[in-house]
Amino acid sequence: MTHTMRGTVTIVQEGRFQLIDDRGVAHLFILGHAAAAEPAQLAPLGRRQARVSVRFTKPPHCIGNVAHSVTLAE
Repeated sequence: MTHTMRGTVTIVQEGRFQLIDDRGVAHLFILGHAAAAEPAQLAPLGRRQARVSVRFTKPPHCIGNVAHSVTLAE
């Protein structure tokens, strides 16, 4: 099942990033292998603490959510 979340990118490290949602809760995301984004595209989002929308899945037994797309939120 795919979910969508909006929030602010606060930390980026390679293909991983932290997003703070509208309630102030931090979420860890791991960029999926077939994601519609590249790890190099995450760093600028983190530097400017961009507001984004993430489409993701929650795999069992995984510490983070798997991001399938990351787009600037409107």
